[in-house]
Amino acid sequence: MKKILFLLLVMALIPGSHPELFAQKKSRKAEVAAENPSNSHTVLRHNETGRTQADTCTRSITTVPVIANGEAQKIPAFENPDNWIREDLWVETEFDTDGDGRHDRMHVGVTRPKQTDTEGLKLPVVYESSPYFAGTAGNNSEYFWDVRHELNAVPEKHIYPPQIERRGERPVISNSQVKAWVPYGFAVVHSSAPGTGLSQGCPTIGTRVEALAPKAVIDWLNGRAKGYTTPDGNKEVKAYWATGKVGMIGTSYNGTIPFAAATTGVEGLEAIIPVAPNTSYYHYYRSNGLVRSPGGYLGEDADVLYDFVFSNPDNCDYCDSVIRDGEMAAGLDRVTGDYNEFWYKRDLMNYMNNFRAAVLMAHAFNDWNVVPGHSYRFIKKLKEIGVPLQIYYHQGSHGGEPPFSMMNRWFTRYLFGVENGVENDPKAWIVRERDDRLKPTPYANYPHPEAVPLTFYLTPGAPGAGGLVTEKPVKQGTETLVDNFSFTGSMLAQAEYTNHRLLYLTPVLTEPAHLSGVVTVRVRAASSKPAVNLSVWMVSLPWNESRMAKITDNIITRGWADLQNHRSMTESEPLVPGKFYEMSFELEPDDQIIPAGKQIGLMIFSSDKEFTLHPMPGTELTIDLGGTQVTVPIVGGCIK
Repeated sequence: MKKILFLLLVMALIPGSHPELFAQKKSRKAEVAAENPSNSHTVLRHNETGRTQADTCTRSITTVPVIANGEAQKIPAFENPDNWIREDLWVETEFDTDGDGRHDRMHVGVTRPKQTDTEGLKLPVVYESSPYFAGTAGNNSEYFWDVRHELNAVPEKHIYPPQIERRGERPVISNSQVKAWVPYGFAVVHSSAPGTGLSQGCPTIGTRVEALAPKAVIDWLNGRAKGYTTPDGNKEVKAYWATGKVGMIGTSYNGTIPFAAATTGVEGLEAIIPVAPNTSYYHYYRSNGLVRSPGGYLGEDADVLYDFVFSNPDNCDYCDSVIRDGEMAAGLDRVTGDYNEFWYKRDLMNYMNNFRAAVLMAHAFNDWNVVPGHSYRFIKKLKEIGVPLQIYYHQGSHGGEPPFSMMNRWFTRYLFGVENGVENDPKAWIVRERDDRLKPTPYANYPHPEAVPLTFYLTPGAPGAGGLVTEKPVKQGTETLVDNFSFTGSMLAQAEYTNHRLLYLTPVLTEPAHLSGVVTVRVRAASSKPAVNLSVWMVSLPWNESRMAKITDNIITRGWADLQNHRSMTESEPLVPGKFYEMSFELEPDDQIIPAGKQIGLMIFSSDKEFTLHPMPGTELTIDLGGTQVTVPIVGGCIK
């Protein structure tokens, strides 16, 4: 009896005297369950909203995120695509572009680890939206504008492509980003842009609609907008698995959309990584009043792009008549090239008041499709706003994301909220001329803080080459070129003698010259006709004709302008033949180290075969050398 009483006394005393023993046992039990997921018992059930719920004795056994060196690390439980949930839905927007009296719904695809159901995990989202996911029309030349006509003339209409055959199978909209980000603890969301794929509405090419569509998706991820299982039904879908923090990413058009979404100031869009974003359709299809095509797409314009992406056949007649044949036909103005209300609505610089997302922006200095000025023009503005900003530039052509580690740090900081110090990293990362694109050199900022404007003046030399000098000569005179679009810019730069361009060279460099920033040209010129193309290239000579030559071996930067817009970008005026006009404009931004042994050349010519309209050859363009100069930002402020 005494033994029994003693044992009862001990059992009564232990819980009160040693609670840590039970806590340690409970903790160890959880550890064992984490090490052996099969030890946890899970029951799945569906609630009235269609959400899959999990009842389990050990929830959230997967740790998210796993961080090392300030970056999210792969989580083994998330690596197998067979264990991902793929689902699609339609998110209701606040606009009706197709005139059916109902708000358009965007088709949205979700890829997330199954643990968002089985363990109740909530994850941040990496989101990409695109008009391209469901297919595009062809690039047949007959679908483009014919550039063979005189300036200031009304061009003939081009033909329209056949209806795009929509591709893809539900629930997958795209597989982009999923392998890159899901294993690291992010859910990935895709959406088709308005009027493309299974998204309702009309393509509008650059209007606020393209900002409000992704805004609606982000609102849905935060519980502020409604999602549905079908494009026309009422059964709702909730984003119960999302934390509400969203990062957008994409290249080209897919990079434009994150920037557009960020201008809305939508809550939850914490960070964006736009690669080669088109931030202004005027800057994409025009240059300083001149009708100019994007590189590789001669004759493209906003209406051509509309047809190129319009992959949802619903309400085609309405969209074509109202958008393409209505607003676009009235606003494009391929006659004057002036900046008007049509282009104002498609310029993101005009919508920056609510911008709040952290920006890691990437571009290529030799992207002649979406020229690098699209990113550069926002650097100063974003700094003024005060949002976190990093810039990655490489020396290649269109596209090219930053190194994954850089993107990972960005999203880890702003989507997971990990204080990894990314805001204290160098502000600019620039890939040097012959370096690996994924091994950029860090700089305190871009342009280089030590870049100083250096002005060069012209000395005569046509039809050969004149000089670029830093002291203004007393008498310089005039020189004349004759327009002929049949010669490419590279052919003209290599020609020893030609009357189709004017070329001015520095002395041979004895030391490398580091150009960083924007080259500004001031031209005083007269035309023999009421309109003339004006093209300016800055080149590095002698021209490297090797098959292994890099674009940086030859081209430094380029720019185009219309002398008819010498007073204003919004109102051109026909030129008086023989009268001199003065105009200043910028070439595209660059950061390039020109090696010793080279000469920096300023080449002035008229029609650029790869970019401008092609009027009949013969227009004469006369340059007043005394009224023409070029200012180049050089690190250190001098060349030797």
